[in-house]
Amino acid sequence: MIEVRASPRDRTKGQLRLGPITIPCALGRSGVTRMKREGDGATPAGTFKLLSVAFRADRVYRPRTILPVQALDQTDGWCDDPGHPRYNRPVDLPFSASHERMWRNDRLYDIVVILDHNMHPAVKGRGSAIFFHIAHDNYRPTEGCIAVAPQHMRLILERAARGQKLTVFL
Repeated sequence: MIEVRASPRDRTKGQLRLGPITIPCALGRSGVTRMKREGDGATPAGTFKLLSVAFRADRVYRPRTILPVQALDQTDGWCDDPGHPRYNRPVDLPFSASHERMWRNDRLYDIVVILDHNMHPAVKGRGSAIFFHIAHDNYRPTEGCIAVAPQHMRLILERAARGQKLTVFL
């Protein structure tokens, strides 16, 4: 189990632990919540399965992991419109409803792990695009995701097991 706990001194930063490995992580700008809402900037508390990994093949080499891996494309997006039938699902761009681009310039999604937050089924307004991804150099807060340094992401993915779960504690 991957465990994530917020720092008592700064709710936007935390510690991620997998067995004997403990590393720093960034959390949402609003800290951790049990009542996730679209756009609230909070990281949802709960247990989430690591579904798959996507990466920018033009920037980084393919992560070594047992999880399914695919290269991102410039047309990859993620629907964040609670009123759309594709809410919290991958979409092809261009896409007319509100969405997030997966092909980013800021390197945060150079390696991105898709979590099963609010997916089966997706409940309108309960949050979308909650990923495990690369952190800013200074671990600035995310929009609700969990983020780590690139070398730490690779370390975690190399050790991830089939059915690996990540638990965010409140």
